[in-house]
Amino acid sequence: MDNNLKRDIILENYQNPQNKGLTNDKTYFKTNMNNESCIDELNIEVKIENNKIKDIKFDGEACAICISSASIMTTTLIGKSVPEVKKILQNFLNMIDEKPYDKEILKEAIVFDDIHKNPNRKKCALLSWWGIEKILNKLKTLD
Repeated sequence: MDNNLKRDIILENYQNPQNKGLTNDKTYFKTNMNNESCIDELNIEVKIENNKIKDIKFDGEACAICISSASIMTTTLIGKSVPEVKKILQNFLNMIDEKPYDKEILKEAIVFDDIHKNPNRKKCALLSWWGIEKILNKLKTLD
C-alpha cells in the first residue's frame, strides 16, 4: 500500500474515529488500557453475543496512531466470531512483530505494517488490540 494512502487512512481514522464513545450498558465487557511510556489511555467495551462480537466502543486520550488503530480495530472486528477475532488479532500481532501474517485477513489494519520501523510507536498501535486480547482472555476464565 502506498505510504500517502496509509497516512490518509490513519489521519481519517484519527480525525473521524469509528465507534468512539462509551455506553453505560452493563452487558459490555470492559477494560482500561494505558501506555506507561506516553499519554495513551483507552477504555474499551465489547459486547459479545452467541460467541460473536456485536459491538466495540472505545474512548480516552491518546495519540493519532493509537486512536486510528482503535478505530480500525473496531471496524475490522465487529461482526466476527470470537475464533475469527482471535485469528485476526494473532495476525495483527505477528505483523507488528515482523513475523509471517495474512495480509488479506487484516483489511485496513494493514496500514500499520511498517510501524515496527518506529519502535516507540508499536505500543500505540497495539494498545486497543491488547485490550481485546485481555477481554477475550478474561472470558476464558469465565467458561
